[in-house]
Amino acid sequence: METEKAGGKAVKLVSPSFAGMPDRLILLADGKMGFVEVKAPGQKPRPLQLKRHAMLRRLGYQVFVLDAMEDIPAVLKAIAHMPDGKGGGGA
Repeated sequence: METEKAGGKAVKLVSPSFAGMPDRLILLADGKMGFVEVKAPGQKPRPLQLKRHAMLRRLGYQVFVLDAMEDIPAVLKAIAHMPDGKGGGGA
């Protein structure tokens, strides 16, 4: 809901052939995007998830781990303010 209020979409990722990918792909205006791993409060990503996060970061994408609903606005703000060439903007 917060993402739609910001004019974007939170797409649930399901990748049976590539386990460990983040749970959500956040799409915002101007081509801004980021990946979000959603965890229960206090939980940490599994080793395979951390491996996928590192791979995505090497490719230039931002990956966030979210374990508290109150952190959603900060994640959306970080994605919206990414420089071009880091998961958003540009041609």
